[in-house]
Amino acid sequence: MISTCPICNIQVLTAELEQHANSHFEDDDQLQRDMELAHQMALAESNADIMNGPEQCTGSFTGDSNAQGASSSRSGYSHHYGEVLDEQISCLVRAQLRSKVQEVEGGVMSLLKSCLESEGGASTSMISGYIDHHQSLSSEDKGWGCGWRNIQMLSSHLLKQRPEAREVLFGGSGFVPDIPSLQRWLEIAWDKNFDTIGSNHFHNNVYGAKKWIGTTECATLFRSFGLRARVVDFDSTESSGLQGKNGKRAAGQVQGPMDKFVIKNNPPKSSSESCREDDESMRGQQVLVDWIWNYFASECSDKFTRPRVTVSNKTPLYFQHQGHSRTIVGIQKKKGRGSQDQYTLLILDPGHRTADLERTLRSKKGWQSLVKRGVHTLRKPQYQLCYVDSGIANSEELEQLKTIDSILVRF
Repeated sequence: MISTCPICNIQVLTAELEQHANSHFEDDDQLQRDMELAHQMALAESNADIMNGPEQCTGSFTGDSNAQGASSSRSGYSHHYGEVLDEQISCLVRAQLRSKVQEVEGGVMSLLKSCLESEGGASTSMISGYIDHHQSLSSEDKGWGCGWRNIQMLSSHLLKQRPEAREVLFGGSGFVPDIPSLQRWLEIAWDKNFDTIGSNHFHNNVYGAKKWIGTTECATLFRSFGLRARVVDFDSTESSGLQGKNGKRAAGQVQGPMDKFVIKNNPPKSSSESCREDDESMRGQQVLVDWIWNYFASECSDKFTRPRVTVSNKTPLYFQHQGHSRTIVGIQKKKGRGSQDQYTLLILDPGHRTADLERTLRSKKGWQSLVKRGVHTLRKPQYQLCYVDSGIANSEELEQLKTIDSILVRF
């Protein structure tokens, strides 16, 4: 079995890896020559990396814990570990590929704003700013890639709306990478010790795998660039916050990726139990939509005039529930019967075709079935949201962001 030396990137037999790695620290001159050789090899292969894509940027640094443990006690290991990690990042920046997305003339959100403004009846809507719709493709990620597509949608917003995010995201490339490139970026986040629990769950390897991801991985990816990604749990189950994959869970700590959304086989419920669950579901719906309304309303560019459609400065929301994830781009409120307001979520679903979305929005016919989701559809006992606060974390805050915690809202 062949392994890659974390110091010089030379491939050696796994059985000889520890001895080979330790030898670097026995002769400083030899170590310097090895590092120079590794750097020259990386430069020589950079053009090939660009042509072949992110699959060339391999070599997780947490794969062989024995070699790492033996070497980490040696003076200077951390410094050279960092140099190798930096080289991996440089390789990925050169090799990453732009995600293919259908351009919508005028922008999806501008078309949605026009549709909301032209609707009959009295309503007030809060929507986010610019975002591209990234759809799942049957030839690439149908059935498992919704999480990655939602990350791409959030990324498109951050790159357009947040100058500070554009500078740091994806090596300053200025574009949204494809799914394989995002998978490499997530592995690098794990190598930087972001979300070690999630890393262990995936064995530090997601590249090329058709594995579901969730809000935890979304937050991990963005946090690794210094962005302040936050996770919010909405949970009505008695065990919320108590159980994780390892049987123990610290309060508020996320143990994703789909930890809370595993389908459980439960015995049939009585009619009284079903009625009680319906009541709990209604309370949960209201708690969730109230939170989303307040979220978008907290930072609005038209805060004082409050027109029919208000553009918020908040990011869209990564919206996770059992079996699927989507992106919430806004919320609409109408006066219902009596004093009760009626809320409708405005959602971009990666399972929908961008062409259908554009056609219905542009014609203002049939778009509601693709974008609007009434509160009555929120029947799940658990939901998770992920959003990104403004600004870039400093070094001290960045260390704290490595642990993916969440705000827990019970209902």
